[in-house]
Amino acid sequence: MTIPFIVSIAILSGLALFLLNEIRRPPGPREWGRTPRWKKGIRVTLATIPLLIACFFFWGLLIEPNRLVVHREVVSIANWPKELDDLKIAVLSDIHVGSWGVDDRKLRLIVEQTNQLQPEMIVILGDYMTGNGTFRQRVEPEVFGPVLKELRAPLGVYSVLGNHDWWGDAPRLRRALEEHGIKVLEDEVFEVSARSSVVWLAGLADLWTRPQRIDQTIAKIPAGVPIIALTHNPDIFPGVPQRVPLLLAGHTHAAQIYFPIIGPIVQPSNYGYVRGHYYENNHHLFVTSGIGNSIIPLRFGATPEIVFLTIRSG
Repeated sequence: MTIPFIVSIAILSGLALFLLNEIRRPPGPREWGRTPRWKKGIRVTLATIPLLIACFFFWGLLIEPNRLVVHREVVSIANWPKELDDLKIAVLSDIHVGSWGVDDRKLRLIVEQTNQLQPEMIVILGDYMTGNGTFRQRVEPEVFGPVLKELRAPLGVYSVLGNHDWWGDAPRLRRALEEHGIKVLEDEVFEVSARSSVVWLAGLADLWTRPQRIDQTIAKIPAGVPIIALTHNPDIFPGVPQRVPLLLAGHTHAAQIYFPIIGPIVQPSNYGYVRGHYYENNHHLFVTSGIGNSIIPLRFGATPEIVFLTIRSG
């Protein structure tokens, strides 16, 4: 990383000096009784464009993929039990271990910062895996499983699997996760005892790679109890029953490249779910930007995040 960083700084410095020189240059000789300032404007514009492009790649390739922020979010849910008011959940997704910016040091930082938040529960929303390529290297679950084992939450650590996990070896990944204390829910439900009450978790299978059994899975949960559903791809949200007040999802990476005002250059969801909180049909969806990257080793305006979610009664 050091050599590309130094080379990038040198290129940026050269382009910035070139632009400064064009700005300081006189417009040119007088022609037909006036100074042709439009020619200087063209020169400055042509010098600005490569600098902006270089800045984009410098930030998107070398800076933002290596960042990690904590995104604090509050979701207020009508009829949420008072006993579970201010329930705190750390949400992780799309770690893509071995992708650009997610090495062993970054993985340990993710675990450390998540634990520092002292969440009551931790959920991981799939896509642990990545393939081999120019900017990525496949890391086996037996290697990163012992690191994730250090995640700590009194109510437990729970997970679903994503499309990249199924394109790899999902049964092997599940074994490795559960051997290290992370419970995987694949069209399965689980009752969590919390604060003299209970909350049910429903793990719903990945939309792209697995058959969808949403109704059958939710039907396993008794009526009238609080439910939090977990999935990888947010596009299942329109098909989730309204008795599920909250669905947590990842997958989108916040489009990886998200320009201010313009928005994402590629729409990662058929329903426009890019990142953040959505409220539709009387229930809630929260989509995290995730941490790693896929296909291209860039993140711009889509900072890797740990979400610290507080669920309130309201």
